[in-house]
Amino acid sequence: MKPTTALFCGVALTVIASPAMAQQVTASQEKQDAGDLSRHQPAGTPYDDEIVVTAQKRSQLLMEVPQSISVIGGDRLSQQQATSFADYAKLVPSMTLQETNPGKSRIVLRGINTGGSSPTVSVYVDDVPYGASTGQSNGSVLAGDFDTLDIERVEVLRGPQGTLYGANSLGGLVKYVTTPPQLGVVEGKAKAGVETVDDGGTGWSGSAVLNVPLGDVIAVRAAGFYRKTPGFIDVVGLAQDDANDVESYGGRISVLFQPSEGFSIRLNAMLQNIRADSQQSYDADPRTLEPVSTNPYTGDPVSGYTRGARYREYGDTDYRLYSGALDWDLGFATLTSVTSYSTLKSDDVQDISDQLGGLGDLIYGSGGAGPESAGIYYPNDVSQNKFTQEVRLSSPNSDSFEWLIGGYYTKENGHIFQQYLPFAIPGGAAIDPAMTLPVGPGGSNVNFPDFLVARLDSQYREYAGFANATWHVTDRFDLTGGVRYSHNKQSTYQLLSGSLLPLSGGVSPDIAEGGSDENVFTWSVSPRFEISDHASIYARVAKGYRPGGPNVVPPGAGPDFPSQYNADTLVSYEAGVRAETADRTFAIDASLYYLDWKDIQVTVTYQVPGIGTVTGDGNGRKAISKGAEITATMRPIVGLDVIASVAYNDAKLDGDLPGIDIGVGSLVPPGYDGDRLPYAPEWTANVGADYQWALPGGADAFVGGNVHLISDQATDFDPTYRMELGRRQVIDGYATVDLHAGVDFDPVRFTVFVHNLNNSGGLVNVGPYGARPGEAVSVTPIRPRTFGATVEFGF
Repeated sequence: MKPTTALFCGVALTVIASPAMAQQVTASQEKQDAGDLSRHQPAGTPYDDEIVVTAQKRSQLLMEVPQSISVIGGDRLSQQQATSFADYAKLVPSMTLQETNPGKSRIVLRGINTGGSSPTVSVYVDDVPYGASTGQSNGSVLAGDFDTLDIERVEVLRGPQGTLYGANSLGGLVKYVTTPPQLGVVEGKAKAGVETVDDGGTGWSGSAVLNVPLGDVIAVRAAGFYRKTPGFIDVVGLAQDDANDVESYGGRISVLFQPSEGFSIRLNAMLQNIRADSQQSYDADPRTLEPVSTNPYTGDPVSGYTRGARYREYGDTDYRLYSGALDWDLGFATLTSVTSYSTLKSDDVQDISDQLGGLGDLIYGSGGAGPESAGIYYPNDVSQNKFTQEVRLSSPNSDSFEWLIGGYYTKENGHIFQQYLPFAIPGGAAIDPAMTLPVGPGGSNVNFPDFLVARLDSQYREYAGFANATWHVTDRFDLTGGVRYSHNKQSTYQLLSGSLLPLSGGVSPDIAEGGSDENVFTWSVSPRFEISDHASIYARVAKGYRPGGPNVVPPGAGPDFPSQYNADTLVSYEAGVRAETADRTFAIDASLYYLDWKDIQVTVTYQVPGIGTVTGDGNGRKAISKGAEITATMRPIVGLDVIASVAYNDAKLDGDLPGIDIGVGSLVPPGYDGDRLPYAPEWTANVGADYQWALPGGADAFVGGNVHLISDQATDFDPTYRMELGRRQVIDGYATVDLHAGVDFDPVRFTVFVHNLNNSGGLVNVGPYGARPGEAVSVTPIRPRTFGATVEFGF
């Protein structure tokens, strides 16, 4: 019962917008690679900082990497007040976000999304993967949404990254690169802020970073933050105003031990907690997606964003990540070992009384209390722990031949625990769920202490070996290739128990076990040609995959319910160009792509007697995504940076999806040949400008803004909605305007900002038809217009 909630295509050079955003690498890599990294840099240019990335697990200039990458530097993240996926996704061409609550996000790159529980985009912190590799722990909707405090940069790698990064990178990869400790430097900063949202509450934030050397060979860097984001959705039924406020707090500590230039050890620990009151969604008319105008429980008129609930809802998410990285220069190669242990915990509670159609009243209602005297709430607890070990050898940077070989191992344990629990209406007091039924041998009575409990334990293990090499055929022509062989093995244990099972004709307890294993070979080939010192073209063909696995089969499910689903694979074909003027006042980065996606994993929905709608994972035939992106960076005058990007994406099903049972007597395809993939807009665009100038007395002033546009998006495949209303659910496109301005009196900086100045009501998620009171659907909006101010002090 796993819930599933122009002419070129470009790589955003957003980091170029400020030379200060050029990236640092780890201390040992920086010293080792400094000479090699500058071999293509023209001497005497006005912008001496280069953009350095680690997309190929070695420090390289962005100009030298033959694949599509966006880089957002830490200064730009801070300037934009971008602290989460929702804030910076708009800066990345072809990146969209499907979000139901903070910490409950699905990342979509280049339209690679069909729903389901397994992720298509991987999330990394430095060289460490975070989050589940499969859908057994709802990995697709629990992407690690880390706060960007003291993040050096965010790298977004598009297209499959299966050779160096392994499974679940069909659409690409989001990589947080943290700021390393600095030897011999004492530095720090502190920041405080306040914000208020239209028709909502007020929030505030505070953060601090401190870097301290301990002698000549050890440095410690620590960061911590607290943010309270104000709410703006009222909960009717509980009379809660602005109920969806969010608290997020956490920190990071990193220790660097570097006794010599050729040897270093870096230890890291990170934690983050997200506490979301209520839900970030409101109830809307399923035809127009406008907020409902009446209270579903009383019939009284309501206005604004409202949500019906009679039991207090919330969503908590906790991240923990511990890692250690060793770099040792052996002369002929650098040995790198990265070890990590991480945990993810997600606890949610929702009122699902209306979704279950009065089941609470039917079984637990009081005869004299009238209708709607009992409801059902739904605790959904998901946890995961993950151990990873990667060891690799990489050659020094060279003008002739570079190579990298390595091995990878992960062991992941997942746990899902769900319940149906009755409560009293009004008041929300718990009702004892125990029930005695005559379902024992010979009609004897059996006591059931629970109404319904679902438990799923899973384990995923993967072993992989990989290699990557770049042959500099000439001074202008490079050929890069990579291979990876992976073996994964999965097992699941499912327990369902409670009185609902015999009431619906099943047996309690119901225990099922499953397993799967598979071998996968992925590869990539990337030629690159330098037209000049300031321009290059590249092509890339690459294969990626996503593991399959066993399904959770509920009692009473028919023979069509899939007991397991298969791996899907994607082959991408891409060509791109990067170019800049000699003085770096203009740069362009663009590419075209064609993605061939086979055996696509999709959400399947079935009617199970006595339980209702149950979802799982299955496979469809094929989908195709093709498109183009282009990003231009301009510096027409000193102090003014302009970045403009546009992306076109055509992502559609190639063939009908398999028919599923939704209780109408025949199998119904949830999607048809030619349907757009979910949350894959055809067009996205962003134009940003920042201007900085000197003031008398040594201070600097700055002002800037962004205009972001996104076209219509089809939502998840929902056959019930299509059958009832005769069409696919579509979210209207929208535009947002963000502005910021401030003064830097070094070491103090003041900033004021407004997000969503035009108060767009853009949407990022629509829930399934029939899951809310009446005919309403659950709709998640972007945040309304938000004003804020920050003050920052650094030394």
